[in-house]
Amino acid sequence: MITFPQPATGVSRPGHMIVCGDDALAERLAAELATVYRERVTLVIPSLPRPGASTGRARAAALLGRIQAAMNRTEGSADPVATGTARIVETAVLDEAALAGMGVREAAALALVHDDDETNIHAALAARRLNPRLRLVIRLYNRKLGQHLEELLDQAATLAVPGLDPEALDTSTTVLSDADTAAPALAATAVAGTSKVVQADGLLLRAVERTPPGHGRVADPGLCTLALLSSTTNDPAGAEGSDASGREAPILLPDDDTVAGATGRGTVVLETVTHTSSGSAPRRLAGRGLPLGSLFSRRLRWSLAGLLGCVLGVAVATWLTTGHHPLHAAYLTLLDLFAIGDPALDEPTARQVLQLLAGLAGLLLMPVLLAAVLEALGTFRTASALRRPPRGLSGHVVLVGLGKIGTRVLARLRELDIPVVCVEEDPEARGIPLARRLRVPTVLGDATQEGVLEAAKIHRAHSLLALTSHDTTNLESALYARSVKADLRVALRLYDDAFATAVYRTLRTAHPRALTRSRSVSTLAAPAFAGAMMGRQVLGAIPVERRVLLFAALAVAGHPQLEGRTIAESFRPEKWRVLALDTADPGERLPDLAATPTHHGADRPRGLVWDLHPGYVLRPEDRVVLAATRQGLAELLGRQSRLGARTTDA
Repeated sequence: MITFPQPATGVSRPGHMIVCGDDALAERLAAELATVYRERVTLVIPSLPRPGASTGRARAAALLGRIQAAMNRTEGSADPVATGTARIVETAVLDEAALAGMGVREAAALALVHDDDETNIHAALAARRLNPRLRLVIRLYNRKLGQHLEELLDQAATLAVPGLDPEALDTSTTVLSDADTAAPALAATAVAGTSKVVQADGLLLRAVERTPPGHGRVADPGLCTLALLSSTTNDPAGAEGSDASGREAPILLPDDDTVAGATGRGTVVLETVTHTSSGSAPRRLAGRGLPLGSLFSRRLRWSLAGLLGCVLGVAVATWLTTGHHPLHAAYLTLLDLFAIGDPALDEPTARQVLQLLAGLAGLLLMPVLLAAVLEALGTFRTASALRRPPRGLSGHVVLVGLGKIGTRVLARLRELDIPVVCVEEDPEARGIPLARRLRVPTVLGDATQEGVLEAAKIHRAHSLLALTSHDTTNLESALYARSVKADLRVALRLYDDAFATAVYRTLRTAHPRALTRSRSVSTLAAPAFAGAMMGRQVLGAIPVERRVLLFAALAVAGHPQLEGRTIAESFRPEKWRVLALDTADPGERLPDLAATPTHHGADRPRGLVWDLHPGYVLRPEDRVVLAATRQGLAELLGRQSRLGARTTDA
């Protein structure tokens, strides 16, 4: 076991947080809780089979170094006295005995963020038996299973503690997916005109980046300015990629004076609020079925159409020359066409010529019909196979990597009807069935190898999303793509902040007119998981360069920074800002503002109001939606949001 130094504050902390996982999300989450929320954290990692005990200790030491590096990148970590403590514990099996040994009975919250859904579910059931009051935050990729699991664990908590506070029960179990949290931001990065989006009460909160205005001008603030970017008129590269960029770092939630004085800097503003449709499903990709046009090639369809036109012409000529009934003339033409009619030896010359023409059409029709049958069979046989990129495709997004993150991003892009070409090295990757079902063109191969990205039509693509789990693979793919198309929009999935900063500035210097972005999935997801562990509903997170701005729903009661203050007085620059007020009656409020409401029209209760008067006084019964930095949200939450503390007082 390796332990961080205890802080010198001397503050008593009765509960602690436990994080179980073994990947980047667990590391980021532990660092987030320890440095931002100042919690005592236990990080539990699985112990792997190893020849000697020294190997396990070296592995723990290496993981500790990565967590310390993550803490050094976290905003506000410059003061070591202000940070929390964390320790690393190894366990072979995450069963009930192991959970009891690490103090689950006394813990305030437990996060289960293993990459395996089954491991997280088994541990969640065991933890709920040990501590019915424990707040559980579970990472699950299967969203439908997650909904059922939330209901099951909340019901178990209710049965074990009959007098459990309903308000506490709302946050006792939270199921999240890092892929779902990060996918909208990653998809938005690759698409021009698509902004960072957070959903609340059936409304879409759209935040957009504004480029630096001209000299002496101030950018349009929209509904409100959420951030000042590091990019300036003189330095468009800015300091993208780092949380600790000194004075060049982005400024979150600036006040009006700061915005007015920051001429020449790019901004992120809350631009529009639009209603979403709760009754309609997302539009699906055209051509998911097998229409006639996909069964037969264009050349074959034209051949069939020409032959049918010839047959129709012969039938009309037969009717006009013989004087027979039109149906009888058509019947004779079909007999001649299939060579089952009597030869017109004693018939007029016109009839004989028409019979010869019909026979010739029949000879031409037979190979065309055979080709049609073979082509249709081939289409059905390959309908479940991966499509190749069409020859004339252009303006599409090339998505490299179809793992968990890539699969969610692919689904998001197709919901937006954005053309996509996928590149994946593993034919058994998680996203291959989805690409096959949506009939998305997919190239199987290593994106870093010559010819693979060319097969994905990278030279005619709009943007590249490199979302594999390996930083070097993503970087190599981006560099190779830029060598093919210098002005390509590139978004990279990079974990390490220092590496991302160097990559960003180098690419921006080499290609100043091309857009480059780096995103860390664990950085995007960790604030939402940490907020859930603190018992607050985080509606979403939007990336501002390599930092994150959170949107959260918060009850005013019990927060002296909000209660009894006006909207203007409650604003804390670079910490939090109240954006909306929930005007619905407490009994009619949606328990989950991030969900799409089922009410329509007049039946829909009063919801969020965004055009707030600065002089409105916040009352204890109010619920607000606010934008906050990670430190700001931690300061607002304090210690009173823990499930254990609330239920103990009850």
